[in-house]
Amino acid sequence: MALTTDKIRNVVLLSHSGAGKTSLTEAILYSLGLVSRLGRVEDGTTTSDYDPDEARRKISLNLSIIPALWKEHKINLLDIPGYADFVGEVKAALRVAEGSVIVVDATSGVQVGTEQAWTYAEEAGLPRLIFINKMDRENADFLRTLEDIRRKLGPRAFALQLPIGSHTAFKGIVDILSGKAYLGPKGEAGSVPQELEAQLATLREKLVEAVVETEEELLARYLEGEELSEEALRAALIRAVKKGQIIPVLAGSAFQLTGTSPLLDSIVALLPSPKEVPGPVSPDPAGPLAALVFKTSADPYVGRLTYLRVFSGTLFSNSQAWNANKGQMERIGQLFFLRGKNQEITTQIIAGDIGAIAKLSVTATNDTITTREHPQAMPPIAFPSPLLSLAVHPKTKADLDKMGIVLPKLLEEDPTLKLRKESDTGETFLMGLGETHLEVAVERAQRKFGVELTLSVPRVPYKETISTPVKADYRHKKQTGGHGQFAHVYLEMEPLPRGSGVQFENRLVGQSMSRSYVPSVEKGVFEAALEGILARYPVIDVKAVLYDGKEHPVDSSDFSFKIAGAYAFRKGLEEGRPLILEPIMKMEVTVPEAATGDVIGDLNSKRARVLGVSREGGKSIVDVQVPLAEVQRYAIDLRSITQGRGQFSMTFSHYEELPPHVAQKIIAQRQAEKAGG
Repeated sequence: MALTTDKIRNVVLLSHSGAGKTSLTEAILYSLGLVSRLGRVEDGTTTSDYDPDEARRKISLNLSIIPALWKEHKINLLDIPGYADFVGEVKAALRVAEGSVIVVDATSGVQVGTEQAWTYAEEAGLPRLIFINKMDRENADFLRTLEDIRRKLGPRAFALQLPIGSHTAFKGIVDILSGKAYLGPKGEAGSVPQELEAQLATLREKLVEAVVETEEELLARYLEGEELSEEALRAALIRAVKKGQIIPVLAGSAFQLTGTSPLLDSIVALLPSPKEVPGPVSPDPAGPLAALVFKTSADPYVGRLTYLRVFSGTLFSNSQAWNANKGQMERIGQLFFLRGKNQEITTQIIAGDIGAIAKLSVTATNDTITTREHPQAMPPIAFPSPLLSLAVHPKTKADLDKMGIVLPKLLEEDPTLKLRKESDTGETFLMGLGETHLEVAVERAQRKFGVELTLSVPRVPYKETISTPVKADYRHKKQTGGHGQFAHVYLEMEPLPRGSGVQFENRLVGQSMSRSYVPSVEKGVFEAALEGILARYPVIDVKAVLYDGKEHPVDSSDFSFKIAGAYAFRKGLEEGRPLILEPIMKMEVTVPEAATGDVIGDLNSKRARVLGVSREGGKSIVDVQVPLAEVQRYAIDLRSITQGRGQFSMTFSHYEELPPHVAQKIIAQRQAEKAGG
């Protein structure tokens, strides 16, 4: 088929996890004859969920592209995960789509993930359709679900179709504007049951009123009593949907393959083509090339596979292109269209279309492929920041050698994963959007690269300090035959304000000690500060002043004064009423107003200090300071308390004294660790 940009539809499928996005794409593929057997999520046999981890967990984990040809149009369906941990895949799909279909379960109605999907589409400014799926299920109720949609997602949603029957009696749908019935998997023409005529008339009146209100000229004709034609109403509906003024609600059953053809018709008719959506570049296949990389897959056998959307120009296989972000040329080899894991070779990808390239050398997610003569970097995808950090450890020595190579490959595939080395504890943190997200990353490391990794809650970087000024001295004397060792150091030590670190000052007076030994004393002090005396945590916020010392004309040395400085510092720690400090985090927690009390109660149980609560758009924003030790798994806790509706950000604030009863537990744990280690 000779494809043009106006005949392309890039549509992201959004829903709560389990509402049936993947089953719907499978039903479409089977109905079009693109697969020979109907795959099932439960069996791990669908085209979209081809990853072994998806088959095992029975949920979508990755963005999957499902192209389908329908009535001289190419529809690129982007099937994305419904689980919140994998919202990075959602953000990538939203960036390359012009429209969306939100799938709602006819038995469960609007769920948490449905609300989030709506928010994503709203933020991206995407026109959308709503498809009420699972009309064949027991307790399926179209009108109840429609009312739930209008109540929770807004009054712009209007039924465009009415189902004929439900549960085992579900037969097909009626188009509300035309009054035509479409029955069975093939959408064959049928008659409208008499018992639906009153409902149909009511829903048609509501839809017509909504449509005419979007255009003044049409509204005037309607109010004057003119009978508006179906063609005029449908043309106005198309314009209203593309502007986001009306959200049509459709119905069907992926399991019964019913409603898929009218859904494809609606996608083609109601959702915009790439040509109709203004952007930073003109969607002209003859224009200068601009293609955004929105996903990268790293495979040890196949190599790197780069997913891209061409926004302008045409990308040709066996050519060269300019990476605008890296400032380097890339050799473009074979181009593909993807359908799940299956690859269909193509010679070109035109403006508006989505495809893939194998084995690019420098190009990564969010890079723009363009030309050297007309370089233009596309606006990047705004991926969410990590919410949960876990320490990642190799299982064996062999895994340790590979870990440093494999972890960056995981980050290359998934921009929502981050790595950080914690200098205080020596641990490597793998950071992501939730526990499942990090577990899947570790599973992928083993399956793809043969590296076994384990995850654990990170050690808290406690510190030690003193609480009162003190004087301490230490006399180091050792006779071993020949030259001995001698040094005597006098220190004054005092606590400093939080965040001051360890400071050293020389206040020597007189000639009792050579100034040349001062650097050695300083070195001894800083080395001793690496490990405190309560639980062997690093020391901070202490000032050590060298005010006197004694030396021996033969036995003194830099080494002796370094030892004396270290022991004098340790002695001062013991006598300066030592205490343990813990890191305090500043958090901003955004939750629905109804959950505010539960969230604050939970934070109070975590030794938090609530600094203030503000309200904005039906949400409460709670500003709080809380010990890091209490909120290392807060992403999981907040999701549980708010059913996934809460969000938070967290940054380091300061260190403060650990309560004595908690400090005793920490000291006992450290002593047990040292004894066991």
